[in-house]
Amino acid sequence: MNPRFHAPYMEWAKTRPSPRFDLAGSNVLACAVEELDGARDALAFSGRNDSGYVPLLDAIAARYGVRPDQVTTAQGTSGANFLVCAALLEPGDDVLVEAPGYDPLLGAPRLLGANVVRFDRRFDEGWALDPERVAGALTPRTRLIIVTRPHNPTGAHADLVALRDIGCLAARQRAHVLVDEVYLDATDVSPTAAATLGDEFISTSSLTKSYGLAGLRSGWILSSNAVAERLRRARDVVDGTGSIVTERLSVLAFGQLDKLIARSRAILGVNWALVRDFLHSRPELEYVEPAGGTVVFPRIRGVDSADRFAERLLQHRETAIVPGRFFGAPAHFRIGFSGATDPLRGGLEAVAEALEAQEWS
Repeated sequence: MNPRFHAPYMEWAKTRPSPRFDLAGSNVLACAVEELDGARDALAFSGRNDSGYVPLLDAIAARYGVRPDQVTTAQGTSGANFLVCAALLEPGDDVLVEAPGYDPLLGAPRLLGANVVRFDRRFDEGWALDPERVAGALTPRTRLIIVTRPHNPTGAHADLVALRDIGCLAARQRAHVLVDEVYLDATDVSPTAAATLGDEFISTSSLTKSYGLAGLRSGWILSSNAVAERLRRARDVVDGTGSIVTERLSVLAFGQLDKLIARSRAILGVNWALVRDFLHSRPELEYVEPAGGTVVFPRIRGVDSADRFAERLLQHRETAIVPGRFFGAPAHFRIGFSGATDPLRGGLEAVAEALEAQEWS
């Protein structure tokens, strides 16, 4: 298949068997309709949202300390990231993307004819975001630098000092920095958006990962007003406008974010304690503790690829983890801990049994 049109992780995620214990997901456990107060009354199929539903633009702007004209709504964070690429890139431009990384962030620039250049975030450095590596990867054609905060797939934090340094590099290059922050609200880090650091920065997020509202596909982009205008014109071509049903319900959600994030953090607190205890008990594994979020990215000591381990878990123990090859780090695997607690416990027990049996060989 032409790699311009291929995101292998997304294909795998959509076509793999459904396991008994699913540790491959990264969305917080879905809310029931009743957990979003007033949801049924808010449902309507009409309303003006030509450039975004104004009450939603206002709610997002208030949450992140920007002006409403700096907000563009989108179809989830992946849709937001695609709009950024569509608005800013020309065929032949270079885009810098972190490695390991989330493969739709590679696929979107390639689909638009841009070239992807990688820079490393390394296990032995705690997956830190290193501006010197970004500087070493810059080319005269670099127009966009893409990072995740916290890092997908490791959960490592990207500190603001490093981001500011990267912003300076981008400004000298007349480039932008896209910071995918979809997991940020599931951490204890301040919700200050990277977009507030300067006009070089663009941040994307959604209600998908941190709030148990993945089904809404409600995303947004924060940027300078000049970039926002380009984003809106790109959206004219991609999908025109968002769903008014989604945007009305999203306004309702923004009025209840404190309640929703308290629910998410309660789930993640219990689940991370289970995962941390499990990881500490397994001498075969090494990992960097995530700053928060919903995932962790361990590796088996001395093993070059976790593919066979993941395949056997799925086939013989009805347990799904994400093989690290989908992120460009084949020795690792990703565990999600944002779902229901009992299946997580059962999945960890299955992983422990597979480790005992050395099912990577």
